Amino acid sequence: MSHAPGRVNLIGEHTDYNDGFVLPMALTLRTSVAARRRLDSRVVCEAADLDDVASFDALEPPSATGAWFDYVGGVAWSLRSDGHAIRGWEGVVASDVPRGSGLSSSAALELAVAQVFATAGDLRWDPVAMALASQRAENEWVGVNSGVMDQLISSAAVEGAALLIDCRSLDISPVVLSDDVSVVILDTGTRRSLVGSEYNDRRASCLAAAEHLGVAALRDADPAMLESGRTGLDDVTYRRARHIVTENQRVLDAVAASADPVRFGQLMNESHVSLRDDFEVSSPALDVMVESAWSEGCFGSRLTGAGFAGAAVALVAHDRVDEFTRAVGGRYREQTGHQPWIFPTGAGPGATTDLFERTDADD
Repeated sequence: MSHAPGRVNLIGEHTDYNDGFVLPMALTLRTSVAARRRLDSRVVCEAADLDDVASFDALEPPSATGAWFDYVGGVAWSLRSDGHAIRGWEGVVASDVPRGSGLSSSAALELAVAQVFATAGDLRWDPVAMALASQRAENEWVGVNSGVMDQLISSAAVEGAALLIDCRSLDISPVVLSDDVSVVILDTGTRRSLVGSEYNDRRASCLAAAEHLGVAALRDADPAMLESGRTGLDDVTYRRARHIVTENQRVLDAVAASADPVRFGQLMNESHVSLRDDFEVSSPALDVMVESAWSEGCFGSRLTGAGFAGAAVALVAHDRVDEFTRAVGGRYREQTGHQPWIFPTGAGPGATTDLFERTDADD
């Protein structure tokens, strides 16, 4: 059996595909695949929670159609593109990572499936290489131009800590938060699809701004450079770039303040305002949820994930979690009519696997 977690990003949104810094944390929620090897290259995979079965040749996976198994076929294609020998398997996928919530259910599926292919084919497990292969599957097979953050935290997370990820060098460093706080997930109950959304448009704006400023990526720009190069940028592209430039610095400041919940929370609040006003990826539901969290005395709260819908995250004093959860849930339901899912989470481990059981039924 293989397992890979979803993630919550504490701060550093949309900076990953700009070669910047991010500070995600793996959830204890995860996607699991129970599987056995086949002697051929066929994959037969059932999604238990969708009551759906996919069957295809891993050497020639079907083109992406928007189905859940696009991610399975995409990982097979990507690993084979890297020169890995692919063996077939049959198994069942189950997940408690909510889909479309901004908690990276797709990366959890990709890394859990990558673990199965690695074990079935006796491939060496390299967390960074497998994260990159899974990212390529999402970018080039599924068609979402995401950065590497989701896949890297799902593959390489350290239990009990967030990870500072340099998305250019792929260097990772564990960051432990204050013992006095809990991370609380605030799922709005609203959903979005990244494919066909404005996500790819945001990425295009960032690339245009970097080209205008003469840098390889917005990671290389600072506020002074952006202001001096503002002439020639339209207002929307300028504001997109301003979010990335300031957000990168907020990540580094948050790492420095990891033991200071008050400062860390202030940075989370600033991040949400920037995502709402400059990057324009919030939504009415997300804003109500975050503002409800602010009203109930958390240290800080912000949307998490790509935005447009999904979840927010809050940093809350340990002894106030139950009170906070009830109050925010009630306030949010009253203002939106949506049913939220609000729960504290610990920092879980990255992708893990148990050995396949070799049986004569592998045919």
